[in-house]
Amino acid sequence: MPIKFSGWEACCEKAKHLQPGQAPKRSHGYTMYHGTHKSNAPAIISSGFKPSAGGTLGAGVYCSRDINKAMGYPGGCAPNDRVVFKLRVRVGKVKKIDAQSIHLQTTWHQHGYDTAWLPSTMGGYEEDCVWDPKRLTVVGIAHCTDSATKTSLENLIKQQGNGTGQGQTGSVGVPCTSCGKQTLDKHTVEKCWACKITICAFMDKHVCLKV
Repeated sequence: MPIKFSGWEACCEKAKHLQPGQAPKRSHGYTMYHGTHKSNAPAIISSGFKPSAGGTLGAGVYCSRDINKAMGYPGGCAPNDRVVFKLRVRVGKVKKIDAQSIHLQTTWHQHGYDTAWLPSTMGGYEEDCVWDPKRLTVVGIAHCTDSATKTSLENLIKQQGNGTGQGQTGSVGVPCTSCGKQTLDKHTVEKCWACKITICAFMDKHVCLKV
């Protein structure tokens, strides 16, 4: 059965900063930060994160919406050797770790959660732990005192498709002639049943002339 279109406008919440104390919403994407040694940065951009075996919130990849938290990692690292990534994190199902759920502090994933969130109210800066590293994408360099290293890392991010897929070959396809979005597979287009204009299901907006 062919798809029939009329007028619509899609509202998409893009990656954003959360306010202090604001809980991340399930399945949303947010801007967060991760600190690492500059020698490890290229491999993370090219191949993705390797989850830690343990920590305050158990196993997973640690990040924070507060750049000040990320600026302290890795511990014992000289400031000039530290790189802080700007990330887009798809949080999935989130478990807030507070006084009522402290018993799930390191076992949250076993209970069906994708991310654990430790609010700043629990002491120190807020912190997140993401179980699946594929949920994190490096989209920029938030801090790096070495300008040459920063430029090199930013170029590497661009080679990966502007942070749209770690571990990929860097190929992001070509723009769809109807919706304009990058695609590796050609989008199937249809005609609006009312105004007959050729449109794509991935378009954010279609103003039907007949509506």
